[in-house]
Amino acid sequence: MFAEPWEADAGPADLVAVARAADRAGFAYLAVCDHVAIPRRLADAMSTVWYDPVATLAHLAAVTERIRLLSHVAVVGLRHPLVTAKQYATLDALSGGRLILGVGAGHVREEFEALGADFERRGAVLDETIDALRAALGPEEFPVHHGKRYDFEGLGQRPRPAQARVPLWVGGSSPAAVRRAALKGDGWLPQGDPRDRLPAQIERIRRLRGEHRATGGAFTVGAITEPLYVGTPAWDTGRRTLTGPPEALAESLGAYAAMGVDQIQVRFRCRDRAELTDQITAFGAEVAPRLRGD
Repeated sequence: MFAEPWEADAGPADLVAVARAADRAGFAYLAVCDHVAIPRRLADAMSTVWYDPVATLAHLAAVTERIRLLSHVAVVGLRHPLVTAKQYATLDALSGGRLILGVGAGHVREEFEALGADFERRGAVLDETIDALRAALGPEEFPVHHGKRYDFEGLGQRPRPAQARVPLWVGGSSPAAVRRAALKGDGWLPQGDPRDRLPAQIERIRRLRGEHRATGGAFTVGAITEPLYVGTPAWDTGRRTLTGPPEALAESLGAYAAMGVDQIQVRFRCRDRAELTDQITAFGAEVAPRLRGD
């Protein structure tokens, strides 16, 4: 759905080049998704190329300087929370505190079944897993969690995360996912909500957090924008793509902030790596300052 044709043959050098370009251009984070195995029935639509998020983000952390590292999203119900905590605490420690842990329920039944995970109850499992991860990624060397599915105490894990509190963003746009984000997360990662749906979703999050006196500090609302192209393309980028000079793009994207969105994910139409890194550079230099008011 989001891949460009040239990316089918992309490899590690392309990942590094894109990550470094985003780091230099001032982008807030890089994001990597999580799938263990794709069933044959979905292979044509989804592809089977899914880089492991922990390994990939650790590799990209080593070749960048400041950009944060987001799992969008880790399907944490596929693994015991102590395994997930070990992986992501190590990533946060090695990267100097750059992790943002994005989590979601998942949607591929065969993936759950192959790993012995409960697909039908994945929402309930995710709810408890978030609680378990709060404990396991907290400051205590010997975290404690007593739940219906997971129970641990007296088991130490080091290294601890470099951050005192690892930001935990919840992905998904279903009513259950939005409620989960509002009550258990530090942020919300919508899955493709168009602009006209976002205000109602954001209002629901605010209402739920107010009604339940949600704690944890600031809450980050995200959005995924339309495809972008900075400038006037010399090829057909598709009817939904936002194109034009930097000031026009900034004016259009500024509408997200007016809705109450705090951060946006952008993707650029491109025909090869060079065009992508050029787009990243142009956006960082000419569009992003207008969004920040620099």
